[in-house]
Amino acid sequence: MSSRGSRTGFTRSPEGTTLSEPWVTIIGRGHSGTRAMSHTLSASGVFMGEPLNGSGDLIPPQGMYEACGVFAEYVDWRGGLAWDFSRAFDAEIPDRFTALIRAYLVSVLDSPVELAGWKIPETTLVYPWIVRMFPRMKYIFWIRNPRDCILGGHLTDDLRDFGIDYPPADDVRLRRAVSWKYQYDLVKATSRPEQWIEVRFEDFVLRQDETLARLAEFLGVPLAKIPVRPEAVGRWRRDEGVNHYSFLASAMQEYGYEMPADPQPQQGSS
Repeated sequence: MSSRGSRTGFTRSPEGTTLSEPWVTIIGRGHSGTRAMSHTLSASGVFMGEPLNGSGDLIPPQGMYEACGVFAEYVDWRGGLAWDFSRAFDAEIPDRFTALIRAYLVSVLDSPVELAGWKIPETTLVYPWIVRMFPRMKYIFWIRNPRDCILGGHLTDDLRDFGIDYPPADDVRLRRAVSWKYQYDLVKATSRPEQWIEVRFEDFVLRQDETLARLAEFLGVPLAKIPVRPEAVGRWRRDEGVNHYSFLASAMQEYGYEMPADPQPQQGSS
């Protein structure tokens, strides 16, 4: 699935040099459909690292996972669904974190082409320090309706696995919703990089041509059109379980997602 960006017109780095920073990355919680953007970039000749798994993630992921644990040491849980990222924002990035990220990205940073990047959802958990390491990189923030996002499992469902505290929750969907909110809060609390675009998964699927045009303008390169599945949008409508929590309401409203007529009472906030 990987490609070294050899399509005609794509610029190669001067022979014998490596990238000072990657060209692009995709930020977004797991199960948000970020694979669609990774596959699009690969199909368009962008080198997304190697090897890649079926989701378009750069693997092996262990270095990124360890880096998430280092970052988590600088996050303070204030109770309920409130986290303080001040120490992470103010601290000097530890050398261990930098080494882990550069080791994880070795195939990208050593790429002979300039159009090189990566995708793995756990990048979102360390996003503030990634921005500081690579301030000139292009960032694609990928959003999916949390009501659909929490229907499927992902490694980041339980934030404690990555060193982040939150209220005890036995219900797996509640844990996923808390994870969605935490990652949304972390991204929104971070100073936006210079090159930034937000894309809803639903727009990529249902208005693909329009969304690809917007992305191509942002990236400055033509993009391939990959197959999409319209049935992936609105799966929550066919779901019989709880798929909405009131603490997600403001984010859902911000991105224009349909609100339930009878929302579930606030959960996990105290």
